[in-house]
Amino acid sequence: MGAQGGEEDLAGARAGDGEAFARLAGRYRAELRVHCYRMLGSLEEAEDLVQETFLRAWKNLHGFEGRSTLRAWLYRIATNACLDSLDGRARRVLPHQVEAPSWPDEARSVHTEFSWLQPFPDSLYEQAEAQPESAAVARETIELAFLAAIQCLPPRQRAVLILRDVLGWPARETAALLDGSVASANSALQRARTTLREHLPADRWEWTAREPTERERAVLRRYMDAVERADLAAMAELLADEVRATMPPYPMWFQGRDALMAALAMSWDPASPSYVGRFRMVPTRANGRPAAAAYIRSPGETVHRAVGIGLLGIEDGLIVDLTAFHDPALFPLFGFPLEIPPEHR
Repeated sequence: MGAQGGEEDLAGARAGDGEAFARLAGRYRAELRVHCYRMLGSLEEAEDLVQETFLRAWKNLHGFEGRSTLRAWLYRIATNACLDSLDGRARRVLPHQVEAPSWPDEARSVHTEFSWLQPFPDSLYEQAEAQPESAAVARETIELAFLAAIQCLPPRQRAVLILRDVLGWPARETAALLDGSVASANSALQRARTTLREHLPADRWEWTAREPTERERAVLRRYMDAVERADLAAMAELLADEVRATMPPYPMWFQGRDALMAALAMSWDPASPSYVGRFRMVPTRANGRPAAAAYIRSPGETVHRAVGIGLLGIEDGLIVDLTAFHDPALFPLFGFPLEIPPEHR
């Protein structure tokens, strides 16, 4: 949409034309979704907060005087909506941040006192990147390690760091959004940077934005094939010695190939009381990683039902991190059905 079209829609929206406002605001939906996801660590909540942002903007459009861009105004509304949502709430985490590693036969129940980090489909931030006027959507800032680390920050520090270091906002505009001074905003930024460095992997600052390589996609294909065939030997060849496997919302997580292989042996063996059934895997990408949507056909059933989205961290051709989000509610957000027939490949 050109500048003239935007001006016409703005004029129409000011006159009460809801469709004109929807076109106007819709230009920023994809990047605002990414922004809210960074703030909240939840794709579902990010969708809700974008809707809340547009509702607040529509109700207060008379207050937009054009002294900033419409985008900046919407970012202010979205950031404050996220801060309101985060007020008094615990941060989102991954299991390895709150529990010691497990062994497969340890009994641990699902946690209800924690909110868990959620994955973000690459296809959605590619929509944001495709917008010619979009703000920075650096891939490394929605990588799981970054998201897990940034959740350790208090909400206002989180907002300052995202606005300044990710979106490139000036200190004065950031301070104005938070109704504070430039000095307080700069102080919050320095504290946020210090905390972030403590929680990020040592090589985080050397990351670059990129898509999964062909070698990584090949590892994903071998991984999916091993899971579908319940081939323990093939899986063992893909795992690094110190692989970490987490399965939110289950609190147990496994450190090392031996522990993970023991867990898989129990769940893949039809003679085991822990047998889960036969898998079908569908490739995808999330948070800049190769990923797969997993479906299970349990014993006695005729269809494969959605079970989780698994993200692979790959180094030197081996899986060093497997994060399997066991939440069927994520599947529609990734564009996947909740059930597939047995013959689906």
